[in-house]
Amino acid sequence: MFKESTIMQFDIITIFPTLFDSFKDESLIKKAEDKKILSIRAYDVRRWAEDTHKTVDDKPYGGGPGMILKIEPLVKTLHSIKRKKRCRVMLLTPGGIQFNQKKAINFSKNYDQLIFLCGRYEGFDARIKNYIDEELSIGPYVLNGGEVAAMVIIEAVARLIPGMIGNKASLIEETFQIKDIIEYAQYTRPEVFNHQKVPKVLLSGDHKKITEWRKKHQKRVKK
Repeated sequence: MFKESTIMQFDIITIFPTLFDSFKDESLIKKAEDKKILSIRAYDVRRWAEDTHKTVDDKPYGGGPGMILKIEPLVKTLHSIKRKKRCRVMLLTPGGIQFNQKKAINFSKNYDQLIFLCGRYEGFDARIKNYIDEELSIGPYVLNGGEVAAMVIIEAVARLIPGMIGNKASLIEETFQIKDIIEYAQYTRPEVFNHQKVPKVLLSGDHKKITEWRKKHQKRVKK
């Protein structure tokens, strides 16, 4: 019986697919792709534009500044991507629900494929919302497009996939794994730098006292 691959698939719909080249080919993301833990593919919307000039944007009805991404090539691109059973389609927009660590954990555990629609110019034809599962934002500000937001979400989710991070223990106490908690301060050699010393308790070898110190020095997120 055929079993669907459990490799985590990240698909990005964009007009600037080459922005993801260096993102995919460096650091842990590259290693994870080589180990078949995840796969990242960027789709150029212009491939699905039917006119001679491969037009993907147009003036807004009712007038106004800027250009709007056309719905036809977006939907055609979306339909061309092979879907896994556990797939979620997300529109990246400043007005979406703000992405956080809780969502990253949810995505890493409950989905095998995440599809991102990246906006540009003045945004999307609003009818695209009928073809997505969720609108997401990475913060209360405006970017030139959704590509950087997609990279942020992909990296946050990818590092939670089993096999992505070599030392699993590093994920347990890190920032935001416990609600609203920022990880305690960390130190390494040298013991003294410019008259600044590492806290004595961390040099004591007393693991109980070290644990107590770390809990005491955890901080809550500023809101």
